[in-house]
Amino acid sequence: MPDVTVLLVEDNEDDVFAMERAFRKAALSANLTVLTDGRQAMDYLSGTGKYSDRADNPLPSLIFLDLKLPYYNGHELMEWMRDRPILSDIPIVILTGSDETSDHQRCVSNGAKDYLVKPSSPEIVRDVVKRFVPLIGAQ
Repeated sequence: MPDVTVLLVEDNEDDVFAMERAFRKAALSANLTVLTDGRQAMDYLSGTGKYSDRADNPLPSLIFLDLKLPYYNGHELMEWMRDRPILSDIPIVILTGSDETSDHQRCVSNGAKDYLVKPSSPEIVRDVVKRFVPLIGAQ
């Protein structure tokens, strides 16, 4: 099976730990790459700066995205991605503490495929990943 990269854009260390734990418990065969702010995510997705080597930093098959991030928030990042055809097919799943209807509606209008309120169980994470990345599976 080809290597599959899942990108987690999250600035809260506890939430990163929980997601890494969920990936382990769900036995997902994917590389989870963690970025902690919107600027890093833009650099990674555009392949610039320290992320310029696509062999080491491949485009992700799926993005888990927090909404409240330093520099560029999740909404701004999705709007930026929407204007770049190479990124437009990457599914984005919002992983946030906000259960506000306005956030949910804005995310859907910006192309988010799903909206999860933290914390999410390993089973939910596994099901979401398998839904959007059919090549991935439990080891």
